[in-house]
Amino acid sequence: MMSSVSPDKRRKMESALNQLKKHTVVVADTGDFNAIEEYKPQDATTNPSLILAAAKMPAYQHLVDQAIKYGIAIGGTEDEQVANTMDKLFVSFGLEILKKVPGRVSTEVDARLSFDKEEMVAKALRIIALYEEAGIGKERVLIKLSSTWEGIQAGRELEEKHGVHCNMTLLFSFAQAVACAEAKVTLISPFVGRILDWYKESTGRKSYEPQEDPGVLSVTQIFNYYKKFDYSTVVMGASFRNTGQVKALAGCDLLTISPSLLAELSQDHSTVTEMLKVEKAKASDLEKIHLDEKDYRWQHNEDQMATEKLSDGIRKFAADAIKLETMIKEKMLNVKNGK
Repeated sequence: MMSSVSPDKRRKMESALNQLKKHTVVVADTGDFNAIEEYKPQDATTNPSLILAAAKMPAYQHLVDQAIKYGIAIGGTEDEQVANTMDKLFVSFGLEILKKVPGRVSTEVDARLSFDKEEMVAKALRIIALYEEAGIGKERVLIKLSSTWEGIQAGRELEEKHGVHCNMTLLFSFAQAVACAEAKVTLISPFVGRILDWYKESTGRKSYEPQEDPGVLSVTQIFNYYKKFDYSTVVMGASFRNTGQVKALAGCDLLTISPSLLAELSQDHSTVTEMLKVEKAKASDLEKIHLDEKDYRWQHNEDQMATEKLSDGIRKFAADAIKLETMIKEKMLNVKNGK
């Protein structure tokens, strides 16, 4: 019986995942609903790469077929039909995910719109309208936008004028984080693992301990800055390469973790300590800065890693969106030809 087990022993029996959940909101980074069901996260995030992977799985073909029927039924040019199918597909995955999580789902705006503020706002409102048509209010959806200057301003407009909550993704620099906080967006997703990838590649170092991991240090600095100056924007560490990175950020507002690392954490019984704390942040010696567009562009540009990883991330998400479109066009043609 549990009551006869000492608190120390009980802690040892408890998984690192369960310990982590006491300090941080755990989010599943996947489009695969079965993984979500298994690890019971609060929220879930998706992106074009994850949706592409899930859309290829036989288990989810019915969602692809439904989205194609919807796209054809709305009509218009082939490009319009494909665009409407893509929007419907992303929302369909989001709706299935929302059946499995108590919190929110993040749905991403096409990365090819990353430098067009107006188009990002229009696409976001279209996604929200599709969720609302399905009976899901905007409070359960986070719109993911690339953390370009235009994306951050789209986030500002969506939050201020439309009450739409935004998740700023592909975030690598402190300048991006400051601009997001000043835009009062709901949440940012700094990419821990991709930062580490860049440093390993550029320095030739094979590994970094979690405490000196450049991705961990970046998120820690951002968390401390936000808490020290009482910004409403919260921090969700993303893109992890190992559980050491995850555990080094215990205490972060949220962490979005892939199913493979969630599995590792659920089998790990080492002690998880709260590493990021508001009191520590308040005591940090960070100074408040303000960034207008030219300051933002300069400071972000001064960070070689962030500049390279942002452009690389946009290209990769765009490439996967194009692959998904190609798959949809082929299936659409089959439907129209009665195959």
